[in-house]
Amino acid sequence: MHNRTKRLGGIPLLICAVSFCVAGCTSATGGNYPEPIPGSITYGGQPRTKLTKSPVGSWFHHRFTDQYGRTVEETYFIQPDRSLLLTSRIVVEDIFDD
Repeated sequence: MHNRTKRLGGIPLLICAVSFCVAGCTSATGGNYPEPIPGSITYGGQPRTKLTKSPVGSWFHHRFTDQYGRTVEETYFIQPDRSLLLTSRIVVEDIFDD
């Protein structure tokens, strides 16, 4: 009995470590999506006006210059409640820029 207890001693620690890893991978939006930055449509919360003419489930891109002068392109998804979900962000490289 003592030997079995000794073998199971590390399992609670392992379960705890895995729980922290899983908790760190999720966000308030329920997925692994980028956080809004200054210039993002959803920076500071959802916009006051809803996209009423755009179909639910559609995607669109938003391009802007970030606080470091880089061109950034974000992709948004229109959710069933017409709120916007930021799904991806890329920094657009200018091949002609020296």
